[in-house]
Amino acid sequence: MAARLLERYKAEIKPVLETEFPKNKMLTPKLDKVVISVGAGEAMKDSKLMQNIQDTISLIAGQQAVKVIAKKSVAGFKVREGYPVGVKVTLRGEQMYTFLDKLCSIALPRVKDFRGLNRNGFDGRGNFNFGLDEQLMFPEVVYDNIITTHGMNISVSTTATNDAEAFRLLELVGIPFTKGRA
Repeated sequence: MAARLLERYKAEIKPVLETEFPKNKMLTPKLDKVVISVGAGEAMKDSKLMQNIQDTISLIAGQQAVKVIAKKSVAGFKVREGYPVGVKVTLRGEQMYTFLDKLCSIALPRVKDFRGLNRNGFDGRGNFNFGLDEQLMFPEVVYDNIITTHGMNISVSTTATNDAEAFRLLELVGIPFTKGRA
């Protein structure tokens, strides 16, 4: 079964983008990947907590998350080379569309006093980054299984060449942005 958002992209969103940006059909902006990452500095020495974070992100993403290992020692942060410092997962294809659909239609509306994502998260090259304060907004997460709440960074990469094209693509996909100018 194909992802609902992927079907909508092919049927509704892509034709709209082709008319708004009529350069070349092959250059029509599309989603490339979504990276979910958690910097888990406080969990560095606690392997049970790090495993709990990895399991939670895997559950949210629907794909196995991997631990990020420190490449260098940094005395100021009390990090040693080889220590796990975070967790990340990269989503592409149908799993990416399934995650974004779940994020926009289920998780973000559950956030108390949610007014939309800040438009300042674009990087100038058509990618969008934003952070979430906790993982409890996702329906797969069971509160009793969580050792500690943690935030996450979500990076959405697109094939768009500038922020205007990327913003229009993400707006049509259903990402809720704040109203008005940034």
